[in-house]
Amino acid sequence: MAWDGSDSSNCNGVEIEKGQTVRRGREVEFYDHGAGSFRTIDVDSVRRSGSGVEIEGTDSDGNAVTLDMDGSGE
Repeated sequence: MAWDGSDSSNCNGVEIEKGQTVRRGREVEFYDHGAGSFRTIDVDSVRRSGSGVEIEGTDSDGNAVTLDMDGSGE
């Protein structure tokens, strides 16, 4: 089962596949439904936001990325 959410910059649906450890300092791969491809970020922070989780990171081009994920990802 995947962890669903969205990219806050463009509202594209995203999925983080089960088995990935999402922690500060780790690299996380996610599927971007809008782009139709996988992307990778280096995680800068992870924090609860309401009933979900906000993941902030930096992509390979140096761009800031914020993923708003549903639930706790468990």
